[in-house]
Amino acid sequence: MFWRSVVGKLAVTILLLVSFVLIVLTVFLLEFFENFHIQEAEEDLLQTATKVSVMVENHEDKPLIYETTERVKDPSSKVLVVYPDGDVWGSTTNDDHLSGMKDQWLLDHSNLTKILSSEDSVKGEIELPDDQPGVMLVGTSVPNADAAVLVYQSLEIVDKTKSETTKIILGAAAVAIVLTTIFGFFLSTRITSPLIKMREAAFDLTRGEFNTKVPILTHDEIGELAMAFNHMGRQLKFHINALRQEKEQLSSIVNSMADGVITMSRSGDIIATNGPAELFIEHWYFEKNIPKTDNNRKLPSELSELLQKVIQGEKEVIEEIAIQGRTWVMIMTPLYDQSYIRGAVAVIRDMTEERRLDKLRKDFIANVSHELRTPISMLQGYSEAIVDDIAETKEQKNELAQIIYEESLRLSRLVNELLDLASMEAGHLTIKPEDVEVTPFIDRIYRKFKGIADENLIELALEKDIQETSAYFDPDRIEQVFTNLIDNAIRHTNKDGYVHVSVINDEHGFSVSVKDSGSGIPEEDLPFVFERFYKADKSRTRNKHVKGTGLGLSIAKNIVTAHKGTITVNSKVNIGTTFNFTIPK
Repeated sequence: MFWRSVVGKLAVTILLLVSFVLIVLTVFLLEFFENFHIQEAEEDLLQTATKVSVMVENHEDKPLIYETTERVKDPSSKVLVVYPDGDVWGSTTNDDHLSGMKDQWLLDHSNLTKILSSEDSVKGEIELPDDQPGVMLVGTSVPNADAAVLVYQSLEIVDKTKSETTKIILGAAAVAIVLTTIFGFFLSTRITSPLIKMREAAFDLTRGEFNTKVPILTHDEIGELAMAFNHMGRQLKFHINALRQEKEQLSSIVNSMADGVITMSRSGDIIATNGPAELFIEHWYFEKNIPKTDNNRKLPSELSELLQKVIQGEKEVIEEIAIQGRTWVMIMTPLYDQSYIRGAVAVIRDMTEERRLDKLRKDFIANVSHELRTPISMLQGYSEAIVDDIAETKEQKNELAQIIYEESLRLSRLVNELLDLASMEAGHLTIKPEDVEVTPFIDRIYRKFKGIADENLIELALEKDIQETSAYFDPDRIEQVFTNLIDNAIRHTNKDGYVHVSVINDEHGFSVSVKDSGSGIPEEDLPFVFERFYKADKSRTRNKHVKGTGLGLSIAKNIVTAHKGTITVNSKVNIGTTFNFTIPK
């Protein structure tokens, strides 16, 4: 782990670099000092030989020469003086190897002839037998005399000097390596300490801690790097917060949309949805009998086909799909990553209500045309009969005039109801509530319909639970609601049937229930009973001559709603129908 760290790498690099330099330097220093010591030893020996040769040349007193030579030479060296007559004098030495060596052997191996014939000094090394240390020899001839001076010294002294010098150099190198190692670790730690803090701060940034700051310990490049890192952290925090706010804003907009939004990848995986889109997917799962789980994010086949069209055509695609009785319109647009389509976004709008309103509009036009056509045709036909004198007698003309009058009343009633309904739906319905005595009000309505019920052989029963004597509502409008409900119940009930009216007035409000034993309303028609021009099936109309306009229940609902009340219906075919409405106190 240490070798993989920056500290280890930097320290090892410094150590290797310094070690390489020290090794090269040590080799050159050893070579230099070796040559230097040999050269210095030769120079010393040459100076001694020169001094002795001068004394031999200038003095004839041999004892004086020998005594002076003993004083000027190095104790570890030995001097040989060879005279022209062949006499050889050798000085003393404290070197055991040289003292035990015979002078004649040295003379035989010193190339004496070369020394005598040479004007300059001669230097050289002589190897001793029996693995003894070699000898460094310097010889010079005596000017103006056929004599020579030989000075020699054991190489062991030079080797000892070289060894001491080598120890000093190697010791200095070892100390330098130790100091370099300590300095390398200190320097690398000093350099990498801010880097380690930056690494820790970078890990904090990856965890979302954008307030982390790196301490600025120096003012060099690393300090500038720390300043740049802190600035980067602040900028990153700013941009992350801006992106988060934009994402939350976009998410709020998408979630608050009434249209469904589905974002999908190129491969068909669902990335994001909102509430209406989830509703569409649930309907699709239910339609296809696919169990819905959290892990099941299968894209509906309709969207998959649209996605392929978008990817292949690289353009927006619009399609309408019907699922579970609801109509959905899909608009899918490609999402680009520069020039590459990385996915698509689908906007799904529930057009069921719009389609229903469009159908109601068409039905309204058809129903109004139908309702107006019948009385207008009758008015036109009977008036033409009168004009053409088809009716000969006065009684026939009166009968035709009566029919024309009744149809005009029917036409007037239809137009008035249409105007009232339009005014109510436009919010122009005005009610005049007042305190109404409930019992007289209900009894009067009961008596009004009792005769009609008896004529049609229908039992009309009234049940009252009056805990509060009065109620607060518009009596004319509520009587209109009673009229519509009871009249519908009587007209749609066969002979020997019944219509039961139940009225409750208590501290909670005014509640009415109108129940009949008529043919009932089919289940598929129940959601539309309060729509304009809704009519029961013709088979349910007992009196063929008394036909409604289909606006009564719609008007009743608007009146009850204006009183802040509710009106509901329950019905079963061939069993009966019950209308309930409540006006809160």
